[in-house]
Amino acid sequence: MARIALDAMGGDHAPVETVAGAVASGVDVVLVGDEAQLAPLVGDSGLPIVHAEDVIDMADDPAKALREKRRSSIAVAAQLVADGEVDGMVSAGSTGAVMAASAMIIGRLEGVSRPAIAAVIPAGERGKIVLDAGANPDVTTKHLVQFAIMGSALAETRLGIVEPTVGLLNIGHEPGKGRDQERAAHDALEKAPINFIGNVEGYEIVADQPDVIVTDGFTGNVALKTSEATSRFVMAAIKHELGEVLTERPDLAELFAPRLAGLGEKLHPESHGGASLLGVKGVVTIAHGSSSRAVMANVLRMTVAEAERHLLDRIRAGLQA
Repeated sequence: MARIALDAMGGDHAPVETVAGAVASGVDVVLVGDEAQLAPLVGDSGLPIVHAEDVIDMADDPAKALREKRRSSIAVAAQLVADGEVDGMVSAGSTGAVMAASAMIIGRLEGVSRPAIAAVIPAGERGKIVLDAGANPDVTTKHLVQFAIMGSALAETRLGIVEPTVGLLNIGHEPGKGRDQERAAHDALEKAPINFIGNVEGYEIVADQPDVIVTDGFTGNVALKTSEATSRFVMAAIKHELGEVLTERPDLAELFAPRLAGLGEKLHPESHGGASLLGVKGVVTIAHGSSSRAVMANVLRMTVAEAERHLLDRIRAGLQA
């Protein structure tokens, strides 16, 4: 089984929820953080601890913090990956710090110009992947092609999709639509070793196709946060409209409550775990800062699965094709 380093100090509810999630996950996890705080939480689970005395706060400048806090839990976890002690890492801490540590300590895969954040959103039957989700506001055609290749590999390993379809987010379906960037990328993606189906518009983010949507980090981040906010609004509106009816009809409440709960869980941003940082020499997952123990356990299992399904080898093969 693949072994994963967990930044046990990262997240809104760390270290209690992170450690509890690691214990519940049932996978091979190395906890990284303050041993004095972690040891009492580990109990008799036997999870190993690698001591890291520092923590990078959300307000810290990522690059500066990595230089000044060389023994931070994020930096130590990344070093374990770089040294081959583990196959990947998970953190619910500072996204910027995880990205910086991955680039500076773990290093990029050969041929990757820029790592990208790939988020899985609750759309279609199995979910779909959107990248870049915020790492690279400004991109080139080369970057977008690499994102498509890496996103396709993730869709295969994480979502179990054979020959996933890839679309380029644009303002129209025609090849000539969009900025110079999108027009050039469309031509390049048609020649790339992927199942490219052309331009897609914003409404198709939640449609059945494509399986992978490629865009720059600025657009991708705005699109994702908009879709998350829309999901929350829709769920709140449904609950509000049904509230009075269900109060008056308890028999209907018993019927609808489980379905509403299931729908809310499906549409929740954490339903598919964390976001994958693609393009570095390790399987790196950035979990939501508010991750509960159940979510953390799911993220750890997902990260192990990506490592064991040879995500990095698939990315390398795609880039060399």
